Amino acid sequence: MASSRSLLLALAVTALLFFHGVSAKGGADPDLEEDLSFLEEDEDDVGGHGFPESDEAFPEYTGDEADDDEGLDHAGFADSDHDGLPAVDETDVVVLTDANFSDFVGKRRHVMVEFYAPWCGHCQALAPEYAAAATALRGEDVALAKVDATEENELAQKYEVQGFPTVLFFVDGVHKDYPGQRTKDAIVTWIKKKIGPGIQNITTVEEAENILTAENKVVLGFLNSLTGADSQELAAASKLEDDVNFYQTVSPAVAKLFHINPEAKRPSLVLLKKEAEKLSYFDGQFTKTAIVDFIFANKLPLVNTFTRETAPLIFDNPIKKQILLFAVSNDTEKVMPAFQEAAKLFKGKLIFVYVERDNEDVGKPVSDYFGVTEHGPKVLAYTGNEDAKKYILDGEVTLDSVEKFAEGFLEDKLKPFYKSDPIPETNDGDVKIVVGNNFDEIVLDESKDVLLEIYAPWCGHCQALEPTYNKLAKHLRGIESLVIAKMDGTSNEHPRAKVDGFPTLLFFPAGNKSFDPVTVDTDRTVVAFYKFIKKHAAIPFKLQRPASAAKTDSATDGSAPVGEKSASTGVKDEL
Repeated sequence: MASSRSLLLALAVTALLFFHGVSAKGGADPDLEEDLSFLEEDEDDVGGHGFPESDEAFPEYTGDEADDDEGLDHAGFADSDHDGLPAVDETDVVVLTDANFSDFVGKRRHVMVEFYAPWCGHCQALAPEYAAAATALRGEDVALAKVDATEENELAQKYEVQGFPTVLFFVDGVHKDYPGQRTKDAIVTWIKKKIGPGIQNITTVEEAENILTAENKVVLGFLNSLTGADSQELAAASKLEDDVNFYQTVSPAVAKLFHINPEAKRPSLVLLKKEAEKLSYFDGQFTKTAIVDFIFANKLPLVNTFTRETAPLIFDNPIKKQILLFAVSNDTEKVMPAFQEAAKLFKGKLIFVYVERDNEDVGKPVSDYFGVTEHGPKVLAYTGNEDAKKYILDGEVTLDSVEKFAEGFLEDKLKPFYKSDPIPETNDGDVKIVVGNNFDEIVLDESKDVLLEIYAPWCGHCQALEPTYNKLAKHLRGIESLVIAKMDGTSNEHPRAKVDGFPTLLFFPAGNKSFDPVTVDTDRTVVAFYKFIKKHAAIPFKLQRPASAAKTDSATDGSAPVGEKSASTGVKDEL
C-alpha cells in the first residue's frame, strides 16, 4: 500500500513537471514578467547584501583549539596598511613563489616554509621570531623560507593550507607539519635536532642501561656496522619521527638488554615502550619508509588516553579507524582491563582510545561531539575524520562484546549512529526546525521543495544570515509545496546533510530526493534566494505581492492591483 502511494505521488509530480515544461515553452520567461520590487525595497532592513564566507565547520575532533587565522578567502585585505607594525629584518628568510618553489626545495635537504597571509595577526606575531631563527641558523644545513598564500593560491592548495600561519618542514622534499612553539628558541632547537645526527651509537652495556632507565620510548637497530646502507636507512627514518629516539649498536650484549636475540639475523630492530605492551619487533624490509610506517603503527600504547598532547599522535597515525571508550575515572578500573585485552586482538588494525569524561579539558567537548550523553561507560567506533561515521556498542563493556563489535566494524556490518536533538513538540514557525530524527520526514518529503540551512549557534555568519532567512520564510510561508528549514549542525547529523562550513545551504527539489541536493551558491539576499528557489524548484509557484505593497502601487498610479491566484494567498506581512 505504501509503495503504491509513493508511485502515485511520483507520477503526480512528474506529470506536473511535464505540464509546466510544455506550458513554459509557449510563453515568455515568467521571471522576466514577475515584479520583485517589493522584495528589493526592504533589503536594507536585513543588513548587507551578502555573506559569502562561512565559518569553519566542526566536522572532526582533534583536541586542539582554533589557534590559527582560518580560511583563505580574504580578498581585499592583502594590501592592508601595516605601517603601524615594527620593521622586521627578514634578510635571511627566502621568499618563495610558484616559479621558484620546487627548484629551491628540491635542491636542499632541509627547508622550513611558512605559508602566511599579510593580514593575519598570528603571522605578524611570528614574523620577527621566524626571521631571528633564520639568522641564528645561518650557515647551517637548513633554509627558512616563506610563501604569501594570498598570492600563491596554487601552492597553498597543493600543500592543503587551511589556516595561517602554516609551517612545514621539508626533508629531502618530504614535508610534515612543524609541531613546536612559534618562538625563535623553539624553532632553532627543533631544527637543530632535525638536521643533526638523528641516530646515536650505543657501544657499552652501561650506556644501554642508562638509556633504558631514562627514556619511555626508544628504537634500537642491531646492525653489522655503525656505518653503511642499513645505518643510513635508520638515520633517515629517525629524521621523520619526532616522538621516539633512535639508537644503533653492533654489540650482542647491548642487543640482549633491548630484548633482541644476540644471534638474530642483522639488521634487526625493536621498539621498546614503558607500556602494557613493552616490545614491538620489526620484520619488514630495512628501508626508511618501512621503518617509519612500523614506528607510526606501533609507537602508541594499546589504549591511548585522549589528551591535547596525544591527539596529534592519534590522528597522524596511518591507522585511521578507532574504537573509543567513554567513561568517568571511577568506572575505568571496571572496564579498562577488558578494553585493553580487546585492543591486543586488533593491533595494527584499529586504534583504541580512552576518553575520560570527567576531564573538563577534553572529556566534555569530545563527548559532546560524539553525542555521548549516557552516564555509564560507552564504546563507540569511528571511521576517522575523513569519513566521520560513528557506531555505538549496545550493552555492557566486556571483552566478548568489544571483540564482536570491533569485528563488525572492520567488516562494515554495523549501522551508523547519527546525533539528534529531540523532535520539537510544535513546529509551526515560518522556518521549520529539522533535527536528525525528523530529517527524513521534512527534508526528504518527495512532495516538497525544501531549502535547508545547516548552522552553528556560535557562527557569526549564521547570525548575520538569520534576519534575511526569516524574512524569506515569512514571504514564502503560504506556498504549500515549499519548505524553508534549518538544522543545528553541531547537535544533529544525517547522511544526506554534508557540511563543509557554517552556514551550509542546500536545496532538495521535490520528486528528486534520491539525488544529491543542490548547493545554494547565490548572494544571501531575499531576492537572490527567491530567484534561486524559483529556478530550482521542481513544483512551479508564483509569489503574490503583499497587500500592503499592492495598495502602495495603487495609490501611486491610481489603478487597482490585479490579483493573480497562487499558492501564496494570505501572505500579507511586509518584508
